[in-house]
Amino acid sequence: MTMAPVKVLDPEAGSRSVVDRALSILGTFQGHRARQALSDISRNSGLPIATCYRIVQRLTEWGALERDADSRYRVGLRLWEVASRAPRSVGLQRYARPYLLDLYETTGFATHLAIREGTELVSIERFHNPRTTPRRPVVGDRYDLHITAIGQVLLAYAPRHIREEVLAGELVAFTPYTYTDRTELERVLLDIQRAGYAVSDRQVDLESIAVSAPVRGVDGSVIAAVSLSYPVGTGDLRGMVHLIRLTATSISRSLAAAGFGDLAE
Repeated sequence: MTMAPVKVLDPEAGSRSVVDRALSILGTFQGHRARQALSDISRNSGLPIATCYRIVQRLTEWGALERDADSRYRVGLRLWEVASRAPRSVGLQRYARPYLLDLYETTGFATHLAIREGTELVSIERFHNPRTTPRRPVVGDRYDLHITAIGQVLLAYAPRHIREEVLAGELVAFTPYTYTDRTELERVLLDIQRAGYAVSDRQVDLESIAVSAPVRGVDGSVIAAVSLSYPVGTGDLRGMVHLIRLTATSISRSLAAAGFGDLAE
């Protein structure tokens, strides 16, 4: 699973508005780029160093970025404050977190919550063994939909035009088990819709199996998905499916009780 590349809005910096340039700079802080030198921001955003410097200084003054003792920049507290108002991530995360944590503590296996935005999934919460350092998913990052169980659930319940765009595009393989054939993936998505859950068996790496189920809003539409990932040979598939569906149902009921509505695209 790879991190989605930063989308540079226009390769010609001179034709880009100040807002476009500022967004490109903020967009470089993804994945493992939590701290960047000015030269890194310039290279990753595609902006000249002088232009980058002026905008970075303004963003720092406002609080969107912060400069540390090593003269590297990171996302600032004020930007986090604004982002905390986003219901599709923080609001959903708040309702789902107790159930995800309970599932993790019950099984000892990694749990994950994600939403779909366009043709990608966005990771918004994860619990895993603190003694391990999993490479993915990273909360806040974007990933392809066709590879993982959680992505396949989000794709199965996505609007038709989204499914078509993904199916018509390149289905990158990460292991010999990754779905790369359109016809096969279409069949899998129909099976997910019928069964109400997905299983990803060694499709991301050769060591893991994941199960996932949809989370629904107050109107019954799928607005997110949750997953449970465990090493091959360590879990009972039937039991794992039961637990992830129970967790998804519990989160959905909590959202419905709170009147958490349809936030899907």
